[in-house]
Amino acid sequence: MSLYEVPAEKIRRELNFSNSRFITTLAPAIDVRAARDFITRMRAEFHDASHNVPAFLIGGGSSLTEHCSDDGEPSGTAGRPALAVLRGSGLGDVVVVVTRYFGGAKLGAGGLVKAYTESVQEVVKDVPRARKLMVHSAVLAAPYPLLEQVHRAVGAHAGEIIEEDFAADVTLSLQFPVEHLEAFQNALLELSAGKLQAEIIETKEMLVRVSPP
Repeated sequence: MSLYEVPAEKIRRELNFSNSRFITTLAPAIDVRAARDFITRMRAEFHDASHNVPAFLIGGGSSLTEHCSDDGEPSGTAGRPALAVLRGSGLGDVVVVVTRYFGGAKLGAGGLVKAYTESVQEVVKDVPRARKLMVHSAVLAAPYPLLEQVHRAVGAHAGEIIEEDFAADVTLSLQFPVEHLEAFQNALLELSAGKLQAEIIETKEMLVRVSPP
């Protein structure tokens, strides 16, 4: 079963509102400590900024730890809008810091909410995504006459061939999302008259990219 989407990499975007620069950096964070470490690094990198507004969501779905701060902006105008965008993004294990360099013109409460909202929307829109999946790693010894059919069955059931070792038979190292392996096993039985079955080596959580870089 798909768990939830996470950022596949760190990205940064910049927008300008009334001469104020809003530099937004979004990154994956596997836990609260990683998120706080990232926030600390961003504050050090942009130590001369007017504000470094953080927000993060750790976990996904119904199990979430979340945090935000206005970092000196008027209450409710910065951290909460940033967090609201993250909540609606479908992402988990994500941290964002919006860095503001004051441009001399006050934006007012409504202008600040708009600026912080749109800044986070910009990185959420552009960030490549990966999905956390539970994956079976398996091995299969296939005879040469059936190899092409096995290849087709792997592809038809969302599998991936990691490695092939050519000897008396072909030993394939495979990966399948957990929910697809049973159908692949059934296809193997059918094409081999009940002789072939893949052996599960381990089951683990993996990140699988679902959008391009």
